[in-house]
Amino acid sequence: MFNLYYNAFKKELMNIVLIGYMGSGKSLIGSHLAKKIDYKFIDLDQYIEKNEACSISKIFEDSGDIYFRKIETKYLIKCLFENNNIVLSLGGGTPCYNDNLTHINSINNTSIYLKNNNVELSKRLYKSNNNRPLISAIKSEKKMIEFVSKHLFEREVYYNKANVTIDCYKKDTDAICDHIISNLN
Repeated sequence: MFNLYYNAFKKELMNIVLIGYMGSGKSLIGSHLAKKIDYKFIDLDQYIEKNEACSISKIFEDSGDIYFRKIETKYLIKCLFENNNIVLSLGGGTPCYNDNLTHINSINNTSIYLKNNNVELSKRLYKSNNNRPLISAIKSEKKMIEFVSKHLFEREVYYNKANVTIDCYKKDTDAICDHIISNLN
């Protein structure tokens, strides 16, 4: 069954763009999906860090959120328009700024919202909050759930504009990738 879906979309030039909240698994699922369908994988945050020769945390610290969102849009457009047949994982805020959804949902791009619930996302993020500028100051699981719940509510209006929504709650990486592939034709 996998080959049937794979052959159906492989013939066309297409970028698969993964969106969703922090901790939803965009990078993990994206790299796995890219291998499975023989596409190149690009993580937008890593792409920005490489091109700016600076970590995302340092960019936020030195130049602030507005500057980061500006260069994020620049590199998003560059990735989407200079590549074909890529899986691109975005930062959680990327679809929410600078009319980025127009670029994300443009011709030859299929956007996939990797949806998970606020409690699961909060658990994942609490374990790794030091690596994420937006949540690094949150010091309790309760505060993390409060923050994620509010923030996810604000951002879901953007995430829900994806071409496809995949419910990832309690699903393994292979199942999620297979579900994405089955939604690509």
